[in-house]
Amino acid sequence: MKTGIYGGTFNPIHSGHVHLLEGFIRRLSLDRVLLIPTGTPPHKRAYALASPEDRLEMCRLAIEKVEAAPVRLCEIELQRPGKSYTADTLEQLRALYPEDRFYLLMGEDMFLTVDRWYRPEAIMALADLCCTPRSPDGMGKLLEKAAQLRRDFSARCHVEGIPYFPASSTQVRQLAAGGKPLDGLVPGSVARYIAEKGLYRPGA
Repeated sequence: MKTGIYGGTFNPIHSGHVHLLEGFIRRLSLDRVLLIPTGTPPHKRAYALASPEDRLEMCRLAIEKVEAAPVRLCEIELQRPGKSYTADTLEQLRALYPEDRFYLLMGEDMFLTVDRWYRPEAIMALADLCCTPRSPDGMGKLLEKAAQLRRDFSARCHVEGIPYFPASSTQVRQLAAGGKPLDGLVPGSVARYIAEKGLYRPGA
């Protein structure tokens, strides 16, 4: 089975994440995707981090209408104490799904730094690396990086030209903090959840 692995802080998950997910499913002919909210991200500081329960519920709402392939929430990183390292997660998933071929889905920034992550050789042995640009000149940089990763790590890389969807979690949090509408930036069900819970509002 071809299984996509899509992890992130998802603070909150937004329409760009969903767009990327659907694009990878179609282009790589994935049979399913495991959506994995991060516990404690090791690579970046998480600002105004919503609770694991809230981030998990927003993810559940966001993937309800994804029809390209089954998408299943996976709480493996939320249940594991300490920092969430991709290598550790992939090893756990390999034990759970020994027959699957894993496709690690990521954007431009992550792909360009993946060889500096914790135990990159384990990551590239366990999963194909799948990326897409988020800038007009990004494709060239990704192709160069893919060539380097193939040379240095024998990595299996897939560089896909999924059209960029202009949305970011930072932008969503800033608008939500001011009580402004989130139209088009997050699925409607996620926007309603953020409003009802008062997420990202000052003092929340």
